[in-house]
Amino acid sequence: MSQINNDRRRLLQAFGASATLAGAALLPGGAFAAPQKNRKLGRVVVIGGGFGGATAAKYLRKWSNGAIEVVLIERNKEFISCPTSNEVLAGNRDYASLVHSYDALKKNWGIKVVHAEVSAIDPEKRQVRTSHGEQFGYDRLVISPGIEFNFGAVAGYDEKAQQKILHAWKAGPQTIALRQQLVDLADGGTFVLSIPKAPYRCPPGPYERASQIAHYFKTHKPNSKVLVLDGNDKIISKTKLFADVWANDYKGIIEYRPNWNTTEIDAATQTVTSEIGDKERGDIINLIPPQAAGKLARDAGVINANNRWATVDWVTLESTAVSNVHVLGDATLSSPLMPKSGHMANQHGKAAAAAIVEILSGRPAQPMLMANTCYSLVDARRGIHVDSVHRYDPEKKQLLVVEGSGGVSKEPSVEEGLFARAWARNIWSDTLS
Repeated sequence: MSQINNDRRRLLQAFGASATLAGAALLPGGAFAAPQKNRKLGRVVVIGGGFGGATAAKYLRKWSNGAIEVVLIERNKEFISCPTSNEVLAGNRDYASLVHSYDALKKNWGIKVVHAEVSAIDPEKRQVRTSHGEQFGYDRLVISPGIEFNFGAVAGYDEKAQQKILHAWKAGPQTIALRQQLVDLADGGTFVLSIPKAPYRCPPGPYERASQIAHYFKTHKPNSKVLVLDGNDKIISKTKLFADVWANDYKGIIEYRPNWNTTEIDAATQTVTSEIGDKERGDIINLIPPQAAGKLARDAGVINANNRWATVDWVTLESTAVSNVHVLGDATLSSPLMPKSGHMANQHGKAAAAAIVEILSGRPAQPMLMANTCYSLVDARRGIHVDSVHRYDPEKKQLLVVEGSGGVSKEPSVEEGLFARAWARNIWSDTLS
C-alpha cells in the first residue's frame, strides 16, 4: 500500500475518533447520554456562518437531539468558500462551485438563520441585537468572526489603493476581480504576491496561489513571472514540497524572496517597499495584509492576546475573557502548530457544540481530539497535503500535536488532487447540509 494511502488511513481513523469524541456524551459505562427528544436545554446564538459557526450551529441541533434552540446570524446570504478559491484564479475551477446555500441548515436541522449585521452584544444581559432591530437572548453565545485586515500596517494601502491592489483573501468579489486582472495581463507581465508575517489565515494558501498562477502563466502566458515577496524567513507550510515544485515545474516563472516584509505601497506606480527600503514593481500587485481576529471579536471583548487574537479554554472553546462566549476558528490564539484553516474551524465548531451540549445538560465537558488536513493544488490536477492530530494536554491546557500523527505528502500526485477535491465536497456537506 502506498505511503499516501497509509496517510489517508491514519488521518481518517483520527478524524473518526474526533467525531466520536465530539458527538458522544460518555457516561462512566461508556454509553451515549443523548438528550430526550422534546426536552428543552436552552438557546444558543451563533454569530458567523463560516466553517466554524455553521458547523457549530448544525451540530448543536444534531447532538442535542433538537433540545437546543439555535439562532445563526450571518450577514451574507450565501456561504463562499475560501478553500479552493485559488483554483478559480488560475481558471481551474468555476467560481460558482465556491458558493453554497444556508437552506439545508434551516430545512434539515431547524436552525433559525438570520441574515443581518450584529449591532450590539451585551454579555451581562446575554443579548444580541441586529441591524434589523431584532434582539435575541442566549444561554450561550458562539462567535466565529474570521479575520479582519490591518491595512494600516502598510503605508499607502488606503481605501483608494484597495480598489486597485487586491488581497482576495476572503473569497467573493475580489476573487473574481483578481482573476480578471490575470486574464487581462499581457504576456510578459509580472504578478507580485506579498505575504505577511505569520500568523495569518491558511498558512499554505499563498504558496498554493503562487503555484496556481504559475501554472496559468506556463499554460497561457509563458513569458509572465510570479514574484513572491514573503515576510517570513521561509515557506512556512509544506516547505520542501512547494520548493521542489517551483524548482522542477516553474523554474524561471516563480522567483521567491524570503524576509521581504512589505510596509509601503504606491498604487499609482504599482510599487511595493520593504521594511529595509527595497522596492519592487509589478503589473499586478496581490498584497495580503497582516491580520487579526474579526471586528466582531473586538466588539464582544474577547480579544486578549497581542491585541489581535482571542484566547480560549481548549476543552470548551469558551473565551478566557468573557464568560458564556465561545470563540472559533481563525480568531483564536492558536495552540502550538495548529493552523488557521477551514478544516480546523470545522473541528472547533464540533468541539464547542459538544461542550455546550454537555454544559447545558449539567455535565462537565470533555476534551476533543481534533484532526486537520490542508490540501494544496500545485497545478490543474496534482495535489499535496499536510495533516495533523491534536490532543488536549491537561497540564499545559493546550491542544498539542500527537507524536507520530499526520505528516506531509511524499510528492505531488493526481491521486492527491482527487483527494483534495473530495475533501472540499465533504467538508462543505459536513458544514452546511
